[in-house]
Amino acid sequence: MYLSETEKWQKKKKGEVYFFHIHKIITRKSINFVSFFVKAKFVANVQTNINKSNMKVAIVGVSGAVGQEFLRVLAERDFPLTELVLFGSARSAGNVYEYKGQKITVKELKHGDDFKGIDIVFASAGASTSKEFADDITKFGAVMIDNSSAFRMDSDVPLVVPEVNAVDAKNRPRGIIANPNCTTIQLVVALKPIENLSHIKRVHVSTYQAASGAGAAAMDELENQHKQITHGDEPTVEKFAYQLAYNLIPQVDVFTENGYTKEEMKMFHETRKIMHSDIAVSATCVRVPTLRAHSESIWVETERPVSIEEARTAFENADGIEVIDNPSERKYPMPLFLSGKNPVFIGRIRKDLANENGLTFWCVSDQIKKGAALNAVQIAEYLIAEKDI
Repeated sequence: MYLSETEKWQKKKKGEVYFFHIHKIITRKSINFVSFFVKAKFVANVQTNINKSNMKVAIVGVSGAVGQEFLRVLAERDFPLTELVLFGSARSAGNVYEYKGQKITVKELKHGDDFKGIDIVFASAGASTSKEFADDITKFGAVMIDNSSAFRMDSDVPLVVPEVNAVDAKNRPRGIIANPNCTTIQLVVALKPIENLSHIKRVHVSTYQAASGAGAAAMDELENQHKQITHGDEPTVEKFAYQLAYNLIPQVDVFTENGYTKEEMKMFHETRKIMHSDIAVSATCVRVPTLRAHSESIWVETERPVSIEEARTAFENADGIEVIDNPSERKYPMPLFLSGKNPVFIGRIRKDLANENGLTFWCVSDQIKKGAALNAVQIAEYLIAEKDI
């Protein structure tokens, strides 16, 4: 199947190997081509592609759960920065965080020229803050990779998941690249290998979203609720509409006029934009009493029947995916064991009994890592490799 202008970006931690595909995939386990129109570019080390003396990076919203994850991910991946600047609210200003042994004091985010000389800004301070400070961040040429919902559906802002549409990051007239919603990120990473086999017409997905999707305070509330209930106390309910401990809440974000929540509509619109597709997505998003890592039960309908074997092979060869699928030995992805991991995990792969052209599978991914910080850092790594910073 022809993939229009899609490129597949594949990164290996040590060798930093990048593959850009215009037709179908090339497998990693062998050198078998599904399509021959492939261009491969080998880069010895991502750090060789930049001037190390002036790669200056900033994090806006460093005190939040995603901001803290940015610090961990940048360090884990040995991101080639020479200076890191941290910004936060007036309340967070003055806090000190450690990055690779260096203590860095948080500066208060203000209008002005504080972003002069900065190359990349990872922003995760909420939509209103991103909108207010976007011009300050980008006016001197910094690339703003924004984790909020502020710009995701703007036609002049690319919405990027590197495993799916990395090349879109190059077309950023406003200097802004949007990081998709966490549930959308893991969904499109999972859909891409199937789309390469046969165009996906529609998707039904139910999400099981951890408390951390609502921030660090929501994780604390869930843990405190369990303690309060154990001690016979009335649980504190502030971050969610209802008590989350020992409960499920079939609402993530506010309801819209059509009866779907904003979270569910994000999955519809963002998936279409990222995949450059007419794919129809119907979602039900549920908050569950787990701390970290979202799960999704996914049904897809393709234009032609796709066998379990085809799907499994496509998943196994896809970048950013790990398959855990051995039901006879009770092996399948679970958030308890996959929090803090980089990949999108796939299991329970099977044919849909109600639709000849249907497949269904289970998907788990850490929404603070791949669903937020890691995805943003991978976008930056791609731009560095392409010498587009």
